[in-house]
Amino acid sequence: MEKLMSVVENPKGFIKLDRFDGTNFTRWRDKMIFLLSALNIYYVLDSALPAMHEPTVEDSDAVKEERKKREHDEPLCRGHILNTLADRLYEFYCNLKSPREIWTALQTAYLNEK
Repeated sequence: MEKLMSVVENPKGFIKLDRFDGTNFTRWRDKMIFLLSALNIYYVLDSALPAMHEPTVEDSDAVKEERKKREHDEPLCRGHILNTLADRLYEFYCNLKSPREIWTALQTAYLNEK
């Protein structure tokens, strides 16, 4: 029997989202949340997520692992968000370095669409 691969094991097998062009933000946002949740990286957009402090020699292994995971997941999340933006929106938002900054800016600009 053929084993089904997860999205993490085979990200190319995942359905690509339509590019967000400034319309239908709510639909795009819901699909993006699903994608990022499936990849276990949606947590980096949580406004309640505390900022990581600078590394110290006293950091426990758990803190080191959390930092390593966040350092991996934040650029991955940022890339997935930017990858689904239409070119003109990409050019506007690519200067923001944090995925949370991009997410918040998009919500502020498009959440109240009619």
